[in-house]
Amino acid sequence: MLDLFLVEFWRSLLYLRRYPLELLGAVVTLSLLFYLLFLGARFLAGPGAEFGGRLEAVLVGYLLWTFTLSAYNGLSFGLMEEAQTGTLEQVFLTPHGPIPLFLVRNLAGLLSQGLLVFLIALVLMALTGARLSFAPGVLLPFLAVLLGGYGLGFAMGSLALLYKRIGQLLGLSQFLLLFLLQAPGKGAFLLLPLAPGAALAREMLAQGSPLDPMALGLAFLNGFLYLGLGLFLFGRAVRRAKARGLLYGY
Repeated sequence: MLDLFLVEFWRSLLYLRRYPLELLGAVVTLSLLFYLLFLGARFLAGPGAEFGGRLEAVLVGYLLWTFTLSAYNGLSFGLMEEAQTGTLEQVFLTPHGPIPLFLVRNLAGLLSQGLLVFLIALVLMALTGARLSFAPGVLLPFLAVLLGGYGLGFAMGSLALLYKRIGQLLGLSQFLLLFLLQAPGKGAFLLLPLAPGAALAREMLAQGSPLDPMALGLAFLNGFLYLGLGLFLFGRAVRRAKARGLLYGY
């Protein structure tokens, strides 16, 4: 498994080196999107409006959204691309199996995801004047959110495996992620995917709160629950796709 991770990690580094404009374009586009929304909200609020800590909270939610988008979309878009190029069957014939392969591929892509979010955070902090409290412990709630994002990604990947083209559904469901990442991490919202970890990350980054071990445990429990559910659905989709002969050709 280590050799698989090293290969996939080297693959992600090569992608960053060969297509640097992709990273630059993503930073510019996602930063500009948030900044235009920020300018529009400030214009509607009138001159002299102050957002207080709300700006930092919304910014953290937006950064979490960009962080989970790759985990959520990566598997589905990867499967659709493999199907279009006719290499889907070869991927499923690897000795490691499809689920370990895609798990390791997602893990190896954390470098590019983290770099993208870090650059966007720097740009938006400079443009909006928001101040975020970066601490090493904040990586833990980010990881909990990422687990849930991968779980949802595997669930959507099961649809991509069976139906091949789900681009419109992916585009619409991305906005649902914004709601999940901005939802409170209390009460019934604890049952929603991503919500507990996102709420803890907002408190730490926007308010400078210390790491709450109880909230962190609930966030990881939520993340592992949805990751397990996503892997279960993807495993069923793999068996069904093999039984129906959906892996061969385009």
